[in-house]
Amino acid sequence: MVTWMNRHVPHLIVLPFLAAFAMAISVMVSATPAFAQKYERRSVIDRLFGPRKIRPEKTNRQRPRATIKRKNSQSRRTPKKRKKSTTSVSTVQKLENARKILVVGDFMAKSLSEGLQTAFTQAPGVAVVRKTNGSSGLVRDDYYNWNRKLPGFLDEVQPSLVIVMIGSNDRQQMRQGRKRIAVRSEEWVSEYTERVDLMARAVRARNIPLIWVGAPPYKSSSMSTDILAFNNIYKTVVEDINGQYIDIWDGFVDADGKFVYTGSDIIGQQVRLRTSDGIRMTKAGRRKLAFYVEKSVRRLLGNDASEGVAKLTDENLPELLVLHPDTGSAIVRTSPISMDDPGLDGSDQLLGATEPRTSLTRTPRDDLLFDGKISTPPPGRADYFVWPRKQDKTQLDGATARAPQG
Repeated sequence: MVTWMNRHVPHLIVLPFLAAFAMAISVMVSATPAFAQKYERRSVIDRLFGPRKIRPEKTNRQRPRATIKRKNSQSRRTPKKRKKSTTSVSTVQKLENARKILVVGDFMAKSLSEGLQTAFTQAPGVAVVRKTNGSSGLVRDDYYNWNRKLPGFLDEVQPSLVIVMIGSNDRQQMRQGRKRIAVRSEEWVSEYTERVDLMARAVRARNIPLIWVGAPPYKSSSMSTDILAFNNIYKTVVEDINGQYIDIWDGFVDADGKFVYTGSDIIGQQVRLRTSDGIRMTKAGRRKLAFYVEKSVRRLLGNDASEGVAKLTDENLPELLVLHPDTGSAIVRTSPISMDDPGLDGSDQLLGATEPRTSLTRTPRDDLLFDGKISTPPPGRADYFVWPRKQDKTQLDGATARAPQG
C-alpha cells in the first residue's frame, strides 16, 4: 500500500496543475484574435510607450467594369492625331494671261503633265493644260483620232507651247479597211510615220514650238524593243520639221541599259521611279519626266517661266521669232572635217605644219629608204658587231710581228 502511494501520489498532484495550465492556454488563444485586431506585435518601443493601434487600411474603390471597357473601346476607336506636315508647298495663283503649255498624248503624257505642274507650281506666268487620253495612240484612230482632235484643242487652249508624249499603246496591228497590218512591218512603219508627221505638222503649221518626248523603257523587254523603234520614228519626223525631240530613255535604265524600278531622282537620291507593274510612274518618276522637259520649256518661255513674275505684258514677253522659230529658215550645218584630210578646211596642211627641210647630201636615212643599204655603225656603238674590233686587231698584229721566230 505504501509502495503504491509512493508511486502514484505525485501524479495525482500534478494532474490538476496540468488541467489548469491547459485552460489558461485555451483562454489566451481565444483572446488572441481580438487582441490582434487592435494591436500589433509588441516591440521594444511598444513596451516603453505602449502598443500602437492599427489604423484601418484604405481600400481603393474600383471603377465599374463597364466604365473601364468604354474607355478602352474609345481609346481604340480614336487614334492619336498626327501633326500636319509643314513642308507642303503652296500653289501660286496663275496670272490671267499666263503662258499655256498644252500637253497631249496617252497615260505617260498625263504623268508628264503632273510633273510639269509640280515643276512650275511657283511660276505664276506658266499654266499647264492637259488634254490626254490614257488608252489612246496613233494606231487605233477608230477609238481616238488624235489628228482630228488636236486642231480643236489648239483652237480652244491657244497654247504658247505644245508637248506631245505618245506611243506606249501602239504595239498592235493597224487596220486599213478589212486588212490588218503586222506591227513594225514595212507597211506598218510607213503608215505610222505618216500619222506622226501629220500630228507634228498640225502644231508647226500654226508656228507653235513643238516638243516631242520619247517614251520610256518598260519591264517587258519585247515592249522596250518596240518602243525604241517608235522613238526613232518620232526623232526623225520631229527634227525634220524643226521641232525638238527629247530622249528620256537613259534616265530610267541602269548602266547596262536595263529597266530599273529604282533610280536617281532630280537631286541624285535613290528613289522608286516605277510602280510594281513596271509600266506606270511614281510621283518621283513623274517629277523626273518633267525634269528632262523643264529646261527646254524655260529656254522657250524665257523670264515668263520664272518665279515671282507679277505681270506679263507685251514688253517683257519674248520675241515671236525667239518663241516661235521660223520653219522656213534652213539650218546651216558644217560638214565634219577629217583629221587626216585638211583639204576639207580649205587648206592642204595641218595647223602648225612646216615644210620639210631639204638637203643635197644623202643621209643614212636616204640610203635605207631608197636603196635599202644599211650604213656601217661607228666603232664603240651598241650595234657595232665587228669582231675583233679594229684596235684589238691592230694590237694583235703588232704583237705577232714582235714575237721571235722559233
